[in-house]
Amino acid sequence: MYENRRYIIITAEEAKLVSFHEVHETSIDSLRYSLDGTKTFVKYDITEVTESYDVEVPDPETMESVTQTIDAGIYGRPSIFDGHTEYEYDDFLALLQGSDWNNYEEAI
Repeated sequence: MYENRRYIIITAEEAKLVSFHEVHETSIDSLRYSLDGTKTFVKYDITEVTESYDVEVPDPETMESVTQTIDAGIYGRPSIFDGHTEYEYDDFLALLQGSDWNNYEEAI
């Protein structure tokens, strides 16, 4: 369902550093925080290129066709990504069921 969706947990302090055009959330006010308010998360989509390939694109100055190589790798991670654990949908959903994010006893 969310094959290319990824999630990272960041501290509340790091939330100020998020470039919101790189993630699905729209602003610091749209983030969901852990129960103690110290952590939050962002979600984004990646594109995985398994083999390098060439594409023809116009040179912006001359408009002549030039070959550009797209290298194998993972694209779409936000600039805040470095140093964080990346989660896939099912693993992240399970994590959100934990006591850091939900207080089931209060809900009963």
